[in-house]
Amino acid sequence: MIYAYLRISTGRQSVENQRFEILKATNAKKVLIDEWIEETVSGTKGSQERQLGFILNKVTKGDVIYVTELSRIGRSLLEIMSILHQCMSKETIVVSIKEGYELGNNISSKVLAFAFGLSAEIERQLISQRTKESLERKKAEGLILGRPIGSKSKETKLSGKEGAIREMLSNKISYSAIGRILGVNRQTVTNFVKSRRL
Repeated sequence: MIYAYLRISTGRQSVENQRFEILKATNAKKVLIDEWIEETVSGTKGSQERQLGFILNKVTKGDVIYVTELSRIGRSLLEIMSILHQCMSKETIVVSIKEGYELGNNISSKVLAFAFGLSAEIERQLISQRTKESLERKKAEGLILGRPIGSKSKETKLSGKEGAIREMLSNKISYSAIGRILGVNRQTVTNFVKSRRL
C-alpha cells in the first residue's frame, strides 16, 4: 500500500499545497497513491492521538508513506525518530518530498533522519526563543500586545469573491466544497456568507 499523509496545524491553512507536492513527485515516478490521510491537528499531539497513528499501526513490509516534509509527522526530534524507527522496524519506507529522503531500514536513512530531526528541533527552539525575547522587550517598552479590542479587520481572504460565492451557492455547492475551492476552511465560508448576507 502507498499512503500520503497530509497534516495542517490550523483550520486557516490548507492541505492543497501538500497534495500538489506529493502528486507532482508521485506522477513523475508513475506512482499511484492508494490512500490519502488528511488531518487538521497540532503537531504537538502524539502520533497515536492522530490519524497518523492509524497508519503506523496498519503499515507492513514494503508499504510507503509519502509526506511533504518530516515536520509533518512530528514536531520534536524524539517523536520524528520514534515514528521513523517504528516504520523502519516494519520495513516501511517514508518518502519526504522536500528533503528528497527515502528513509528505509538502513544506516544512512537513520543518520539522515537524525540529522534532519535535530536541525529542525534546534531551529524551532531558536525561533521560539527569539519570539519570546521580542515580546518581552516590547512589553518592557510599554507596548500593548495583540489586536486592540474591536479592531477586527473588515477585509478577509474572501473579500472581493462575493460574486463567485453567490454563484456557487446558487448551484447548491456546499460550504466545505467552496472552502476547498477558495483555499479556506468551511467555517470561514460560513462566517463570510452570514456577515455579507449572501
